Amino acid sequence: MAKADRLERLDIRREELEAEYRDALIAALQVTVAGRWGLFGHQKDKAAQARTAPVIADLEERADEIDTMRDTLGLEPFPLHREFMADRGPAASDAVGEPKQAKAWLERLGVEAV
Repeated sequence: MAKADRLERLDIRREELEAEYRDALIAALQVTVAGRWGLFGHQKDKAAQARTAPVIADLEERADEIDTMRDTLGLEPFPLHREFMADRGPAASDAVGEPKQAKAWLERLGVEAV
């Protein structure tokens, strides 16, 4: 019974952390929609990379903690983080810009860009 209670508490905490991750991602996406590049790493702009490094590190840290919990609970790795990270990186010259990509992500998350 104690193990079941512990796992239930862990699952509740996982849900809270996933909501916090989502909120942090939305905040970063809103900044990108407003015109600040770097979140998706499309360019090799060192200033943009340095500016967004703490945001990416924070998301990575949160996702690692969530994945540890998900593993304990027998769940798949955190899909939102994996999908976001898969969208990062250099883009073709004809690809949409980061602000448009961020807006598409917000729409996907059901959030209106501000």
